[in-house]
Amino acid sequence: MQIATTDHLPGQTVETALGIARGSVVRARFFGRDFIAGLRSLVGGEVNEYTNLLAESREQALERMIHHAKSMGADAVVNVRFTSNTIMEGTAEMLAYGTAVKLK
Repeated sequence: MQIATTDHLPGQTVETALGIARGSVVRARFFGRDFIAGLRSLVGGEVNEYTNLLAESREQALERMIHHAKSMGADAVVNVRFTSNTIMEGTAEMLAYGTAVKLK
């Protein structure tokens, strides 16, 4: 499955746009991770616990988007974007979405 943040794939021709492919994951904070992150924020610098959590969430959302695109019969997904939202206190959603396309 080809994935691109652009609206086209070099050397490829889009035959049909199949619709929006999407994948999301909602994660809750974990007290132990929050405690360590809180201590780290007191001294400054990168909060690795949250950096890693977001990276894992992005990968899982991307995998789910690819699965959705395959179920639509897509060969590729173009215009891929990521967004995140707070669902409620202590939880966040990571959403990956793009246009599922059939290539010639």
